[in-house]
Amino acid sequence: MNQLDATFAALSDPTRRAILARLIDGEASVMELAEPFAMSQPSISKHLKVLENAGLISRGRDAQRRPCRLEAKPLAEATEWLERYRKIWEGNFQRLDALLGALQAKKNPGEAEQ
Repeated sequence: MNQLDATFAALSDPTRRAILARLIDGEASVMELAEPFAMSQPSISKHLKVLENAGLISRGRDAQRRPCRLEAKPLAEATEWLERYRKIWEGNFQRLDALLGALQAKKNPGEAEQ
């Protein structure tokens, strides 16, 4: 599985997306990340493992605590990939808007100037 596949696979789960959203605010322990969810700590740990394998989070070491932190590089690569398609769709919509405007002006020549 390449990096982009791993990133999108990890992002496909709402719990993992919620964990990433929490980590935007800063590092957190597994217990802190598990608090808002009605699931066991082992289940949260499985989600963290998927995020870690995708490179979306890393775990540090602070005495007994192993805080998780967000890693931006895979998200930046996914955003860059999506941005190419957003630009294509934006160009298509702009051409459609221009066509609809031209058709509307042809249909109602006086209203197009208002």
